[in-house]
Amino acid sequence: MQGVTYCYIRSLNVHCTSINFRFVGFSVFENMLKIKICGITNIEDAAAAIEYGADAIGFVFQPKSPRTVTPETAKTIISSIPPFITTVGVFVDEDKAQIEKIVRHTGLNVIQLHGSESPEACNLCRKVIKAIRVKDLTDLEPLRTYNVPAFLLDTYSPSSIGGTGRIFNWDIAVEAKKFGRIILAGGLTPQNVEEAIKWVQPFGIDVATGVEGRQKGKKDHRKMKLFIENARKALGYA
Repeated sequence: MQGVTYCYIRSLNVHCTSINFRFVGFSVFENMLKIKICGITNIEDAAAAIEYGADAIGFVFQPKSPRTVTPETAKTIISSIPPFITTVGVFVDEDKAQIEKIVRHTGLNVIQLHGSESPEACNLCRKVIKAIRVKDLTDLEPLRTYNVPAFLLDTYSPSSIGGTGRIFNWDIAVEAKKFGRIILAGGLTPQNVEEAIKWVQPFGIDVATGVEGRQKGKKDHRKMKLFIENARKALGYA
């Protein structure tokens, strides 16, 4: 990471073209792992995630989820956090008008679609992360048809949309990288996140269950801190 950063700074001191500047800057930021703590339901957990170094926090707007929040709760939490933290709204097969209404009301930065939404349904008022539930390599085929900034890979479960706490074959995530930026989810914990990052080298990671205690929707701050520390350690800058 230091070598790349040095090249970036050095490039600012030479007579490089604007194209070279953008290229070098892009490569630097692409190599920075993004960490998202999902299923935030209260201000205390949001504040702790940010203090420990999370890049993004996620809010679930799926009524059947144990981590669901109302738009008003999300708005209150979002209004309390500092700038430069990305806020993500998670929706499952929701009506487009309703998604955009919630996004504008709460001030969300990014939309995550976690259901069976079509490529056309990803044309929304914010950037979209499309979640794909993975069983085997054949589940990657639909990725070819989407034009989104990033995909989130989660473990398939017939009884749950997300938050299963179970991992899937990380070799599938490695293969998925040819389709775009990959955010790795599904069964990540403080104990396995370092190995997962070294194995997959994803654009980002996403965790909910792995940093909770007995109550879903309530974060264990000790686990959350350790998770982020171990994630950073995997890239050598913890």
